[in-house]
Amino acid sequence: MDYKKLIPVFLCFFVMGFVDLTGAATNFIKADLQLSDTMANIIPSMVFFWFLIFSIPSSLLMNKIGRKKTVLVSLAVTFVSLILPLLGNSYWLMLTAFALLGIGNTIMQTSLNPLVSNIISGNRLASSLTLGQFVKAIASFVAPIIASWGAVTFFGWKMLFPIFAVINILAFIALYSTSIHEEPVAKPAGFAGCVGLLGKLPVLLLFLGIMCHVGVDVGTNVAAPKLLIERAGMTVEDAAFASSVYFLFRTLGCLSGSFLLARFSARNFFMVSVLMMVAGMSGLFFVSDVMAMYVCIALIGFGNSNVFSIIFAQALNTVPDNKNEVSGLMIMGLFGGTLFPLCMGLASDAMATQTGSVMVMMIGVVYLLLLTFKIKHQ
Repeated sequence: MDYKKLIPVFLCFFVMGFVDLTGAATNFIKADLQLSDTMANIIPSMVFFWFLIFSIPSSLLMNKIGRKKTVLVSLAVTFVSLILPLLGNSYWLMLTAFALLGIGNTIMQTSLNPLVSNIISGNRLASSLTLGQFVKAIASFVAPIIASWGAVTFFGWKMLFPIFAVINILAFIALYSTSIHEEPVAKPAGFAGCVGLLGKLPVLLLFLGIMCHVGVDVGTNVAAPKLLIERAGMTVEDAAFASSVYFLFRTLGCLSGSFLLARFSARNFFMVSVLMMVAGMSGLFFVSDVMAMYVCIALIGFGNSNVFSIIFAQALNTVPDNKNEVSGLMIMGLFGGTLFPLCMGLASDAMATQTGSVMVMMIGVVYLLLLTFKIKHQ
């Protein structure tokens, strides 16, 4: 095992985290263009809509050109998405940019996670994927900080785009220059065969788990600042810190999980994680104190930090002969990042309070709690 090959791969995980700038950016765009909750939430929904469309085609592309080349394609698309916001500030330009960000991230998440299995396999795969999520969470954590700092300077909140674009180029060069052996695909499945894997009950349940995980993830990222604005009267710039709190504790959770998952049962770790989310989400129904809301957001972030890695590793090990196809299906589950914000926007507008958003997210948390009993001890 050549650990040096993990460096460019983990740099790509950092680029993968660029998709989480959506939450902070959505609130700034909403303020700039004076949008309603429903219109503003279309932006993160546009990002994650493409996980439904491009996940399976990305897995089929991997079968043809390989995992590494597919990741390189995703980096190229992501670069274009980071340049477009610098060309203007119209609603449609932003939608186009974030759509491309979603497409690039779809291709990357579909191909990068299986690429890790070409370097690390066995019972260390889940902990390695969690370490990758830790690197991803660093980008998620710094994005709202850069945006908030830029908002009060000459450069504006959009300064995070050129910064991330440079890192994207470095990741492309590093991965392109690294040799990674990929085993040949024995029996590549077509589109119908790939979708047909959802007919396996364990795969279907894990797929729905991914939907709920990312729905809560994106939903908290988007709703947390709005809760502080609504209940504590904060400005958009100050409330953006809520996203940083969420991703800070997601980062800490990923870091600790990368070690603990190698030593403890996946099911027990999953259950403790989801119970943290239950506690945090329950608190958001009634707390209005700023510090109490930060604690709730932190609990959700820490609890949700390892859910994706556990579910993804379980899915890959469930159908080991079709890892590319299973990866595509699991990443298609990130479409939950489209459904949840849309439902949250409609619920919050209908109730005239962000409590509606919390209710929608709680549904996802309850499902994850039920999914605990289907997670295998690994």
